[in-house]
Amino acid sequence: MEKIPMTRAGFTALETELKTLKSEERPAIIRAIAEAREHGDLSENAEYHSAREKQSFIEGRIKEIEGILGLSEVIDPAKLSGSVKFGATVTVVDEDTDAEKTWQIVGEHEANIEKGLLNIKSPIARALIGKDEGDSVEVRTPGGDKSYEILSIDYK
Repeated sequence: MEKIPMTRAGFTALETELKTLKSEERPAIIRAIAEAREHGDLSENAEYHSAREKQSFIEGRIKEIEGILGLSEVIDPAKLSGSVKFGATVTVVDEDTDAEKTWQIVGEHEANIEKGLLNIKSPIARALIGKDEGDSVEVRTPGGDKSYEILSIDYK
């Protein structure tokens, strides 16, 4: 199996979600199912079916997170330097609009573009990998072609 690259923050967030699912969500749904069973006929009991559906989702998510954590390889960006690679925080300027953007290149399970966490498999991240400060990169995105200049590369 292929290792899944992940930052320490992403690994910790998944561990926290797993702990919450196991210690809070799972017991709560078990109680809800037991309570719904007490209402009698299960074939027409919407509360019971809803609780079972939620239980299925929770159990699936627990298995998914356990699988991800088992295959994850935590990479500490602070130990890296040089050109853009996994874990780098990259500040770029859009060459068409002069808008500056800052992204950290992270694993796909921790990516969140609104928080500036860019999936390593995204077109922008793939274009940035291996480049240095001052380089210009052309990116083919779903919204059209973009040109960025790399202003800075930081490994925090």
